[in-house]
Parts: sequence; C-alpha cells; structure tokens
Amino acid sequence: MISILNRFNNLTQRIIAALVGVAVMISSIVWQDWSFFGIFFLICMLSQLEFYQLVGLDGKIPLKFWGTFSGLSIFTLTFLVEKAMLSGDLYFLLFPILSFVFLIKLYRKSDEKPFTNIAFTFLGIIYVAIPFSLLNFIAFAPGYYSFQIVLGCLLLMWANDTGAYFAGINFGKTKLFSRISPKKSWEGSIGGTIITFLVAYGLSYFFQHLLQWQWFTIAAIIVVVGTYGDLVESLFKRSMEIKDSGSAIPGHGGFLDRFDGLLLSTPFIAAFLKLF
Repeated sequence: MISILNRFNNLTQRIIAALVGVAVMISSIVWQDWSFFGIFFLICMLSQLEFYQLVGLDGKIPLKFWGTFSGLSIFTLTFLVEKAMLSGDLYFLLFPILSFVFLIKLYRKSDEKPFTNIAFTFLGIIYVAIPFSLLNFIAFAPGYYSFQIVLGCLLLMWANDTGAYFAGINFGKTKLFSRISPKKSWEGSIGGTIITFLVAYGLSYFFQHLLQWQWFTIAAIIVVVGTYGDLVESLFKRSMEIKDSGSAIPGHGGFLDRFDGLLLSTPFIAAFLKLF
C-alpha cells in the first residue's frame, strides 16, 4: 500500500492516506467501545515507539520497551476504569510499574547518563501515553461510551488542520511562528478557525451528547491548544534536526506529525468535560 502511494505527488498521497485513515478510525470509533480501545491502543503504542526512536537519534537511550509498556498500561487501565470494569483503586498499580524504570537503569552498566535517559523515558509517557489515556475520560464523559464526543473532537481537529492547510497555501503571507514553523501563517490559522467553528455548529445539531456551547468551547480549545501542539512537535523535530517524525503515513509523516494537535488538546478537553 505504501509503495503504491509513493508513486503519487505529496498532495495526492495526503488525500489518499487521509481517506483510508479516516475511514478506519471512524468505523472503529462508531462500532463499539472495544474497537475504539483497539485503534487508539495501536496508535498510542506506535506513537510512543516513534517518540523513543527519535530521541535515540540524538544519542539518548530511553527504556523503549518499559516506557511503552507503562504507557499502554496507563491507557488500558483508564479505559477499564472508565468502562466501570475495574476499580479506580487499581490506579495505584501504576506507581510501582513506573518505579521499575529506576530499577532497570540501575543494572544498565553501559549507560553513562542514566537519569537523563530516565527523564526521556518518562517524557515519552507524559507527552504521548497520558494524552491518549485521557481520551478515555473524554469518551466516557457522559457516564457511558459516547462515540459522538470522540468523533466530534477528531472532526474538529481535522477541520482545523484542513482549513489551516488550504488557507495557508492560498492566502498565507503573515508568519505565525517563524522561529519554529516557517510555513505556518496567520491567514492559515484564521482559515482553520472558521472551518472548525462551522463544523462545531453542525455537530451541535447532529451530536446531542453535548450542548452547543460545549462544542464551541471544544472548538476553541482545539484551535488554540491544537495549534500550539503542532508548534511543540515542530520544536521537538527541530531539536532533533529532522523534517518529519517518521514516514509511516504517506504524505503525512509519522504518527506524532498526525496526532500532535491531539496530544496537547486532549488534557484541556478532558479537564473541561470533567469540570463543566
């Protein structure tokens, strides 16, 4: 599939990969809560492995296996607790699981900077696994699994990315944050904002699990925080001196490239839904 897509230009690759990816994600989210769990478990795992691989390019030696295992443990536990299959008391199991990072590094004699690598192991958990885990809180925010809320958040995120991309290409002149991402423009950001709020307006009529003002608030979070999430990932790539986080998704780069806005937006959305 990837070899076939490589024959097309970048825009065509983006469109085809996006259509296939969107179809798989939407069907998984809508079908049932376990298919939602499965698709995001896979995305969480691949994103975290991608993060550790990139960190390794800079000479760091994070605990790739244990860090990914810890992240997936957090993701799985939050899903099962929110689904009311397990008690929230089991969250305390996460502390000894995470503490094993120190014990493992204690026996790695060849590691010259163990605490630096421990820090990057935890960064992979905090930056990647925890945001995906918080997606479970969003999915079960009404007290039951709601594909509407998860799908709605993703549609808003895709609307923001798509609107910003095409508005930036056609009208972009004023740089938004040239030090980190020279291609982003204020015109693109405004285009993304308009499309996102239009989609939020439509969602408020078709998806009834949230009120209209809640959809607009989530749209605002995605426009602002999602854009910063993109910039944070660009800062990370710049520090690694790479263009894309990977090549797993033709025309889109890696998983971190595709879900960077989600990683920073999810904590804010989860906090909003839980508090309001």
